[in-house]
Amino acid sequence: MLSLIVASVALLFVHIGAQVIVATSELGSAWNAGPRDEGVKPLGVAAGRAERALRNYLETYPAFAVLAGALVASGRIDGIGFIGGAVWLIARIIYLPLYLAGIPYWRTLVWLAAALGLALMAIRLLA
Repeated sequence: MLSLIVASVALLFVHIGAQVIVATSELGSAWNAGPRDEGVKPLGVAAGRAERALRNYLETYPAFAVLAGALVASGRIDGIGFIGGAVWLIARIIYLPLYLAGIPYWRTLVWLAAALGLALMAIRLLA
């Protein structure tokens, strides 16, 4: 489980990096390095997708972090708890390129797989 937690943090930085790379390619490094006081935001399709994918990750990440931490603290890091964490992580890895490519339906199925992974973690915690 600890390896999944570390990998989830790495994936967070992949999301942030994807968003930064796309936004910087659109608005330039001066915008990226500056304070962004002028309120200019990237408006391109790729930048919007990268931003929404990051936001989506941040919406589900706290649930994973809490469940993973509770599984570690309770010593229940095996069985369906670990499988659930692995399913969540793998689905979230797959989700990012699907979102960036604008692929509908498959992206939704992958999101549902990630949600199932969280459910498996919760079941292990309660069982």
